Amino acid sequence: MQRVRRRLLHTDTAKTEASEAVLPLPDVCLAALRLRQKEQQAAKERAGDLWTESDLIFTTRYGTPVEPRNFTREFDRRCERAGIRRIRVHDTRHTCASLLAAMDVHPRIAMQILRHSEIAVTMEVYTHVPSADTRRALRKLGEALGRGSQKKGEKGQQEGEDMDGRPES
Repeated sequence: MQRVRRRLLHTDTAKTEASEAVLPLPDVCLAALRLRQKEQQAAKERAGDLWTESDLIFTTRYGTPVEPRNFTREFDRRCERAGIRRIRVHDTRHTCASLLAAMDVHPRIAMQILRHSEIAVTMEVYTHVPSADTRRALRKLGEALGRGSQKKGEKGQQEGEDMDGRPES
């Protein structure tokens, strides 16, 4: 759904043929969708004759499409309630790519999950994970920069810890 020139547009066609492929969902996603289905059924019963039938999963309390701006506002509210930093909805795709990379998921699999047609898009645009080499280099830089302050009595990073003081993996 998107609003273009004051009109709400919905398209049933995907960008690429690969976008139409079936993707197994994690159990947590299936549970959330089942819960949403129950919520939507309850909303339909409350709305009665005012309900607008559609094949949409996320709708207003009357079955009509959710305005994109309202979806974004609700996303922001949920981030705040969860106590996490607010990001754009689209940035959740970058988060997914980075988490998959951090879990050592093969880049081709991540590319399929994200529905990218080129692996370069997945790896160069969407994936933001510092390598172990990067973390080591930054730790060394921090140690070198911190030598002066340690001489003044400040405690530096301990051996075997990352830059946040957590044990290295």
